[in-house]
Amino acid sequence: MKNQLISSALLLSSVMTFAQQKVVDSKITEVTVFLNKAQVTREVKTRIEAGKTNLVVTGLTAQLDPESIQVSGKGNFVILGISHQQNFLNEFDLPKPVKSLKDSIEWLQRQLILEQSQKEILGKEEQMLLSNQKIGGTSQNLTAAELKAMADFYRTRLSDIVSSRMKQDEKIKKINERLTRLNAQLNEQNELYRRNTSEIVVNVSAETSTAVELTVNYVVASAGWNAVYDLRAINTKNPVQLAYKANVFQSTGEEWKNVKLTLSTANPNQSGLKPELYSWYLDFYQPVVYDRTRVRSAAGAPAAYKAEAREAEDMAPSAVSVADYVTTVQTTLNTEFEISLPYTVSSSARPTVVDIRNYEMKADYIYSVAPKLDADAFLMARAIGWEEFNLLPGEANIFFEGTFVGKSLIDPNSIRDTLAISLGRDKRVVVKREKLKDLTSRSMMGASRKESYAWEISVRNTKTEGIKIMVEDQVPVSQNSQIEVTVLDAGGASYYKQSGKLMWTIDLKPNDTRKVIYKFEVKYPKDKVVSGL
Repeated sequence: MKNQLISSALLLSSVMTFAQQKVVDSKITEVTVFLNKAQVTREVKTRIEAGKTNLVVTGLTAQLDPESIQVSGKGNFVILGISHQQNFLNEFDLPKPVKSLKDSIEWLQRQLILEQSQKEILGKEEQMLLSNQKIGGTSQNLTAAELKAMADFYRTRLSDIVSSRMKQDEKIKKINERLTRLNAQLNEQNELYRRNTSEIVVNVSAETSTAVELTVNYVVASAGWNAVYDLRAINTKNPVQLAYKANVFQSTGEEWKNVKLTLSTANPNQSGLKPELYSWYLDFYQPVVYDRTRVRSAAGAPAAYKAEAREAEDMAPSAVSVADYVTTVQTTLNTEFEISLPYTVSSSARPTVVDIRNYEMKADYIYSVAPKLDADAFLMARAIGWEEFNLLPGEANIFFEGTFVGKSLIDPNSIRDTLAISLGRDKRVVVKREKLKDLTSRSMMGASRKESYAWEISVRNTKTEGIKIMVEDQVPVSQNSQIEVTVLDAGGASYYKQSGKLMWTIDLKPNDTRKVIYKFEVKYPKDKVVSGL
């Protein structure tokens, strides 16, 4: 039993030239999807005769990275080399939905021809009737009844023809509209499947006829995944339910049918090498004067300049191949989600939603209001413990009490300790903010002007249960030493001088009302005008 792992760099073309060729079928069994690429695993099972054989794995996407190809084998044979080649004569088989689209278009096109033919026949009949309006030919011996009958016939038939043509026009219009939609859908799909395929050729050698099992791995572009979430709060007494999902997308042309799916947070496009700091040199600028004749004769640049450029290139770190990431993935640095159930991800413009995990987060529920900006109170869920779930930035659908209340964005990079989730407005919490004119004044003190302000905020709970509400307001922050802001009365609020924020946390019983008043004054030179007040 021999196991081999051979990279695509080992191309033994001379050996392959004299080997017999055999086209083999393969099946996609596993796919590891990165954030912007995917690694595909195929299995090949066949038999080979004694001697050298080129096993051709066909029907592969042309978007695979040849440098990422890995082939391992199981059986009494030796892998001599591998190569990759494009096949411009072969295209992907169309899936059933696309074939159904084409069948529908062909049927509608036949219907369109029939309807247009019917319309043409009606037009010719109308033309014939109008061309034979002379009644009775040369005979003038028609009775009044006969003349009336002929006139009625012409009138009735021409009316029927006009009515029938209008119906035909309506049918033709509807068929054309349907054809336009179907063709647009087909064109979208054709962009995915009207592509050439590629092939991997594996050269093997065996002493006797034997069974061969191959595992082929390669990395493809036009694939990846992004995180999406469902956040559900049943009520204000239970934890928040987090459904971690993934939008998996691929437009490689290959069909991932019932595969073992693994989602990785690794990013193959991002270098894994630590950046190197080089010496930072300073010197006086000395302009360099080049001989124009030498520049022209040197085809664009002096030799010294070219030598410096080559030296800079030698100092620069070498690029990292995608294959390095594929073969040396360290799960300790990334998170992988192995999906236990087989999934089918079609090559399509639409992503496939994959359920990853369901989590439960402890949460405190509190109302929040900033009446200076919006008089409505918002119910907030403040969840903890989210750091354990390896969340990625993504859009979240918010549900409260079984109702969709809106969308939000989860960005773990900007979240600190608590994940704040807005569950929507509650009109049963009534908040008012008004300026107290009796406590608002302006006065002069020598060379200074002083302005005093006072605001009252009232919060009323009309709900049948008690609530906790956080009220936010602010006082101005001076950006000039000549402008002095003094908080005379914070009204029991927590005052953050640097930002000017005032924050109250208030417990309200059912049908309870609470009022807070805060005061501040601004002092500045009387010959100045302050902006922002």
